[in-house]
Amino acid sequence: MIEEPPSAARFEFPFREGRRDEGRAFVTAAPGKTCGACTMCCSALEIHDLDKPAGPLCKHGLACGGCVIYPHRPQVCRDFECEWLTSRTMSRVMRPDLIGTILMEDADSDEFRAVCSPSRPMAWRDPKVFAYLVAKAKAGRTVVAKAGLSSWRIFASGRWAPTI
Repeated sequence: MIEEPPSAARFEFPFREGRRDEGRAFVTAAPGKTCGACTMCCSALEIHDLDKPAGPLCKHGLACGGCVIYPHRPQVCRDFECEWLTSRTMSRVMRPDLIGTILMEDADSDEFRAVCSPSRPMAWRDPKVFAYLVAKAKAGRTVVAKAGLSSWRIFASGRWAPTI
């Protein structure tokens, strides 16, 4: 296996494109990108392994960024990567904590999702976020924005509608 420099953030996730080792693929954060103070995945997403509901910051998360149990975090946390972190083309202004939305692949449903912060439930309607979602839809993806229990499908035409 190829060793990465210690400064590189490495994320593992199952069954996606990329270098494979024993059935797992590896993605390295795009050059110059780190989570930094962003903890959106630790708050907006539900984490079953930690009995953490969507919304509040995980009990292991630090408000200033980071995780108290980082070296021993569950596999689901190790496997997660947002679109911003791994994209070489997405600018800093699209970092999840700055736009109030995590842009991500959902392997369970094969959807591209925008999961909004509970404090900014309509953040997906921000023009730069919405333009990104429409571009994904134009590329043939099923795109869904989520805020709590509400969700909306975004279409290639730029229209959107609540999902059932």
